[in-house]
Order: sequence, then structure tokens, then C-alpha cells
Amino acid sequence: MTAASTSSSRSCGSLRRFIRNRDAVSAVEFALILPFMLTLYLGGTELGNGMAIQFKATLAARTVADLSSQYTSIDSQTMSEILGAASTVVTPYAESNMVVTVSELEFTGGSGSATVQWSCSLHGTARAQNSTFPLPTALQSLPSGTYYLILGEVTYPYTPSIGYTLTGTIDIYKDIVFFPRMSNSVTDNNAC
Repeated sequence: MTAASTSSSRSCGSLRRFIRNRDAVSAVEFALILPFMLTLYLGGTELGNGMAIQFKATLAARTVADLSSQYTSIDSQTMSEILGAASTVVTPYAESNMVVTVSELEFTGGSGSATVQWSCSLHGTARAQNSTFPLPTALQSLPSGTYYLILGEVTYPYTPSIGYTLTGTIDIYKDIVFFPRMSNSVTDNNAC
């Protein structure tokens, strides 16, 4: 047997052993799947945080509108406490950049918009008195007459911790309306 044929048969034998060897297949599969699994895990975490903050913003808007609707008259101390309740609701998330606004709207049944009677805001600008606000579709079909609503609004700037470069800051906006409970309207006693 010649040296060339011996070398050739060794090469073929080594190639056969290499093809049959399954020792590192798991490591290769893991290396291929790892980026996908990390992306899925981190994306799921960010999505969960975003949904939790969206829920908290909705709850905060509901809280301030609900609390304001339970008064016949609101002074500055009471309004400060009502707006501060939104900070408690969004805990454990930071409330420093959250904008909370409570307004009373007046509208006539059958109209498409309401007029702002008074408005107070925390970390933001209150709505201008006598400015207009579009009514939800369900309220536009009320019979003629004058109605008052308490509007609670929350804007929460959500900054994802990992996907910031892809999405940037996302402003989550939620609003809700309540009818006053104790009287037809809520009087503003220099609350703002």
C-alpha cells in the first residue's frame, strides 16, 4: 500500500467519524436559538411593563374623575389631594413625568362637543376655560338639555429600558368621563 492511498483512507475514515460524531450538536443548536430566545424574553418583559403602565394610567384617570365627581364644590386643598391620588395609583412606577388633568365639561344634549368650565392639572397645563372638547359618541345622542361631565386625563411617558433605541418614549394617554354624583355640576372654589 502506498503512502498516498494510506493517507486517503485515513482522510476518508476521519471524515466518516466526523460526520457520525454528534457530541457538539446541542451546543450548535443552542448557539443558533439563543439570540431568538433572548429577544423573545426581553421583548416579553418590555411588553408586560408597557401593558402594566397602560393599565395604571387608565386606573389613575378613572380615580381622579371618580373622586372629583363625588363633590359639589372643590377647593385647592381637595384638588391637590385628588390629583395626588393618581401618583399613588401608578406606584411602583415613577410619577414624576406623568401629567394628570381634571376638568368639568358642559354640553347640550345632541351636540358633538363640550365646553370646559374649569380645569386643574398636575405636572402639566390645565385646559383653557371655554375651550371645546369632543364628546364620546355615546354621549352625543342624549336628549336635549344641559349636562355636566367630569373629565379625568392621564398622559404617561413610557420609556422602554431595552427597546428605547427602536421606539423612543411612548406617550400613553387615557381619559374617562363621569357624571357628577352629588349635584348637577361641581363648583370650582379657586381649586386651580
